[in-house]
Amino acid sequence: MTDVGVLLVTGASRGIGAATARLGAARGYAVCVNYNSGAAEADEVVSEIRRTGGRALAVKADVSEPAAVSALFAAVDRELGPVTALVNNAGIIGGVVGADEIGALQIARVFAVNTFSYMYCAGEALRRMSTKHGGSGGAIVNVSSRAAASGGLPLECHYAATKGAIESWTKGLAREVGKEGVRVNCVRPGPIATDIHLGHGGMEVVHRIGASGPAGRAGSADEVAEAVLWLLSPASSYVVGSVLDVTGGL
Repeated sequence: MTDVGVLLVTGASRGIGAATARLGAARGYAVCVNYNSGAAEADEVVSEIRRTGGRALAVKADVSEPAAVSALFAAVDRELGPVTALVNNAGIIGGVVGADEIGALQIARVFAVNTFSYMYCAGEALRRMSTKHGGSGGAIVNVSSRAAASGGLPLECHYAATKGAIESWTKGLAREVGKEGVRVNCVRPGPIATDIHLGHGGMEVVHRIGASGPAGRAGSADEVAEAVLWLLSPASSYVVGSVLDVTGGL
């Protein structure tokens, strides 16, 4: 299989990240499956890709730490080549807690994972993709959440705030680097049946919310992955700085 590029997906051991890594490999990318925990799950994603003839590796890195991000990209450079497509997906809920009770360290952690990591990874990617740095272009897709628009579930407005910041930053970054050959867009998933929701009520909550919308159900990680791969592909070549709802109409 001839690689169409090198795809790095953060937080890719499970859920939307894992589905994106698998689909990216099926579409011809060499794929880096980044994870911070869940080594066995990340290795299984890589094994699945390799069994179908693709190139992939798993790299442990806490992308909320700038030094770890630099080491992650260096590992991809060595093993697969420079990143040409980045999907910023790593994320945590950050706890179910009121604004009058959440502590400074908890706030710092949820922003570090959900917002700052996207910025660190984009910086490394741009130094490889941007024509300003001698690159040949590329694409970045940031994974947001319906919470950015709705304010989130009860006692999770800190999470919603991290995603709102990402949507604003996506639009600004797209304008900043669009003429350097890099397209930047965002997907906004709604109620998607992944185990991130185990921290705030589990699948019952997700399916109940999904059933209330026009689609009448929760979505799947694979459905979000399809949207992500479309935004990475030449089929979306005139889509820049957009936020694409994958919410079942909610």
